[in-house]
Amino acid sequence: MYSKLRLIMKITLQKASKIVPKSVGKDVALISFSKDITDIILEDGVRKVILATGKEKLTLRKFVLLARKIVKTAQANNNNLKIKTIIVPFDELFEKTLVRQNYFGGKGIAYEKLIQIFVIQALLASYSFTTYKSKKPTNVLRELILIAKDTKGVKDTVRGAKVIAEQVNKARELSNMPGGEMTPKKLAAEAKIAARGTKVSVKSFGRQMMRNLKMGAILGVSAGSKEEPQLITLTYNGGKKSEKPVVLIGKGVTFDSGGLSLKPAQAMLDMYLDMSAGASVIHTVITASKLGIKENIIGIVPAAENMISGESFRPGDILKTMSGQTVEVQNTDAEGRLILADALTYAKKFKPKVVLDLATLTGTSVAALGQRASAVFSNDDLLAKDLVSAGEVSADYAWRMPLWEEYENEVKSTYADWSNVGRVRYGDAIHAAVFLHQFAKDFRQWAHIDIAPRMVATDDENLAKGSVGAGVLLLIEYLTKS
Repeated sequence: MYSKLRLIMKITLQKASKIVPKSVGKDVALISFSKDITDIILEDGVRKVILATGKEKLTLRKFVLLARKIVKTAQANNNNLKIKTIIVPFDELFEKTLVRQNYFGGKGIAYEKLIQIFVIQALLASYSFTTYKSKKPTNVLRELILIAKDTKGVKDTVRGAKVIAEQVNKARELSNMPGGEMTPKKLAAEAKIAARGTKVSVKSFGRQMMRNLKMGAILGVSAGSKEEPQLITLTYNGGKKSEKPVVLIGKGVTFDSGGLSLKPAQAMLDMYLDMSAGASVIHTVITASKLGIKENIIGIVPAAENMISGESFRPGDILKTMSGQTVEVQNTDAEGRLILADALTYAKKFKPKVVLDLATLTGTSVAALGQRASAVFSNDDLLAKDLVSAGEVSADYAWRMPLWEEYENEVKSTYADWSNVGRVRYGDAIHAAVFLHQFAKDFRQWAHIDIAPRMVATDDENLAKGSVGAGVLLLIEYLTKS
């Protein structure tokens, strides 16, 4: 069960004076850095892994990649070298990093913050999805010893970083589960298990309550599946009773066939990952509780399967949403925005101060941004700026896209209030955001984050194949800074 996932690699803090080269065992490697050489050598009986950092100081982005590379390089050579522990001189790495960059009003990145980033990224690099492997990998690292000048002063930082990394990896594990096993009800059950021992309460309901609430969009999307849809809510009260909550909404399509507008076979292969945003919202709320973030936070995950049967909703159908607005279905494969529409309306009951919805929503966001950053759409300039900044610091990158009123004409329907796809060929990521905005206009601060570009890791970012847990780091950074 994914909820039992624990960090495999241990992080230990030590001062340099406590590391005696002669006492270093055969399964231990010292990490060192060079401007232009990458090698593994034996020096004075001590194995050293040398990594090239280049002649220029590291930017924060390069620092993140190097933190992951340290772990990946040691793991890649484990079959021959049997490395179980690596020792990283953090202060040397700190000196090589350009930290006075214009993040959060030009404050730069503090020493403690850089340690947090390093620990998180190293632990993310140590994860891989092996649940269904009959033979587990043997090249895993057991410990990373971080040599720092002030081990006492950063203990809490490291402790918090471990919590964050563990929850990101749990979101990845949950996202990576096959669609045949991760059904809407299973997702709700796992959310409840994940919340055990925290101050998060989890509730869920199915079709009958959705009928009572007139959630016609979720009911329409899920009509073709034998699996009952679920509306999952997570509640964490970390702020004052009088404070309005931040509401986080995550798309939870546990498998997306495209419905009657059927996807090609190749495009369907990764569609068990279409609940990645839901997994990220679940574990963001859990993380907030474990860190004691002083905010009231509500997580909402509309969970459904988009499948084919004689009961499936059809192109040309008109769905009546919980808001009372109607939607003409032009394409059943544009289902994520439909279930989010009902979730946004449901969020109004909590009288939120901020609403953020996340979804692996559109291929055109990938076309626009590649696989490097999530797309942010917002009705508030300051909120958009804060989200992009949070993404930059957390390495969960995001970039703002337009939400201009001119686009509204392109999602208006002839026969209903709105269409779930645009009338023009181009700009589907924008059309989806503008469509969602129609259900979010009562919110003073709202943002839609399309994480489709970050659904899976790219080959060059030193992470395992599969989900990257997009959204968790960005949201936690935003929540701690807001």
